[in-house]
Amino acid sequence: MLSFAARLRPIWPVLAGLVSAALLAGAHAFQRLGGLQPCPLCLDQRNWHWGVLAAALAGLLTLRFAPGLARWVALGLGLVLLGSFAQAAYHVAVEQHWVVAQCDARAVNLNDLVFDVNAPLETPRCDEIAWSLFGISMAGYNALISLAAAVASFVVAAAPERKP
Repeated sequence: MLSFAARLRPIWPVLAGLVSAALLAGAHAFQRLGGLQPCPLCLDQRNWHWGVLAAALAGLLTLRFAPGLARWVALGLGLVLLGSFAQAAYHVAVEQHWVVAQCDARAVNLNDLVFDVNAPLETPRCDEIAWSLFGISMAGYNALISLAAAVASFVVAAAPERKP
């Protein structure tokens, strides 16, 4: 298994980027196709995945010129994915009312603005679950997938060098 992880090390930035890209695509699909508007904590979770994509791109560029830094790139990606997990876990805690948090209205989607002065402008609440499957919310799935990807990234970073 560790030998397999060592083989993944050179392409790990691509794989980690694909995980975050898939989570972002799913979130945008739920918003655009499913009509579920994101709350401010949902948008914060997306920012972490954009960060993973940026770190993956930086990792690819690093490996292009310094392939010996593959362990460090995998470790860095694991840390960013761990941050994504922490943000999603916090959102789950807010949804489950384990933590009290105020949802602020800092996020306004300009495409969805209604130019009727009397129309209500509502931001979805962070402490309400908009969608769930098998009792797990979207934030919960984000937390689980982000944690799995972070652990995989740490395994890839820690795996011993394969023997030729």
